[in-house]
Amino acid sequence: MRIGMAWTGAGRLRRAATIGSLVVALFGVAACTGTAPGGPVAAGSAPASTGVPPAPTATATGAPPAPTATATGGPPAAPAQVPDVLRFTGTTLGGAAFDAAQLAGKPVVLWFWAPWCATCASQAWTVAEIAPKYRDTVPIVGVAGLGERKAMKEFVTEFELGGTPQIEDSKGTLWKRFKVTEQSIFVIIDRSGAVVHEGFLDGEALTAKVAALAGA
Repeated sequence: MRIGMAWTGAGRLRRAATIGSLVVALFGVAACTGTAPGGPVAAGSAPASTGVPPAPTATATGAPPAPTATATGGPPAAPAQVPDVLRFTGTTLGGAAFDAAQLAGKPVVLWFWAPWCATCASQAWTVAEIAPKYRDTVPIVGVAGLGERKAMKEFVTEFELGGTPQIEDSKGTLWKRFKVTEQSIFVIIDRSGAVVHEGFLDGEALTAKVAALAGA
């Protein structure tokens, strides 16, 4: 009887020692990883990766952020190359700065006129009629020279040309640049910057050329 009790007590002691060893081992693991088995993550440690991508962070309104749109129309169009023929500036009869570079990529009609010119007066009505129609496709720009500013402004008012740019060129700077020696002269520049016409045009011919350029 005593021998059985002794064996039983020894068994209990061995089980107790084994349990104690397991507890020590578990605490040793917890000390190495900074977490207790099944417990919360210790401060300053990164959570273990689960292989699942994180959910999007909510915005201030509580909704997840919208996905970033991708470009579907290709790269933005490059600005039109400014040809040498359109590298000039001036001042309109209304006092506004004018930069011909803004017309790059479009066909352009330059009309060289003088306020006392009867031929210019006959063409003015055609210009006043068609210029607003083709303002965005084939701009017509007047270049007034060989006269006084007051007379030029009166010409613009009389023939209702205020809706189109009219550059004051009293000193003849642009007339010399385009080698204009008489009036009325039209210089027509295509969208590539090439001069495709330089000379006189009556109203009918001017209208036909502008319409053709607009449709090209």
